[in-house]
Amino acid sequence: MIREKKHRLPREFYKGETSVAFTLCVKGNIQPFLKPETVSKFIEILASIISVENCIVPVYCFMPDHLHLIVTGEQSNSDIWNTILNYKQRTGFWFSKNEPALKWQKDFYDHVLKTNKEIITQVRYILDNPVRKGIVTSWEEYPFKGSIGCTLNNILNGIL
Repeated sequence: MIREKKHRLPREFYKGETSVAFTLCVKGNIQPFLKPETVSKFIEILASIISVENCIVPVYCFMPDHLHLIVTGEQSNSDIWNTILNYKQRTGFWFSKNEPALKWQKDFYDHVLKTNKEIITQVRYILDNPVRKGIVTSWEEYPFKGSIGCTLNNILNGIL
């Protein structure tokens, strides 16, 4: 029997006024995030969930087959873990109704960001993803990126 290595931090690391970078991947070699209407729906779902959990999203970037985002808790009762689980559940349900061949991978990658400098570095890294992949020559050209509850310019200038 193969045991999966437990790699998650304790839940308290995902609560309160903290920031976590996530990468969520679509199962298989399918690229649902080339369709603006799909990306718009997923942004709408994300915005509704983060407002309930008292969070903001300093940056998101929908690559063709995966999503990079940072979720930041704004209050002591913010629950980033619940935010991401609810997001995967609601968007997974959307996939099942609208694109039944699509599913999220079971797990996701995450990284707790401890300082404002680390957040800014991660935001820049996320924004440069489409450039590194050769999709655009400048991150500003890429249509499927943004922030929710704040502005990218403020984040890039260190104002959280």
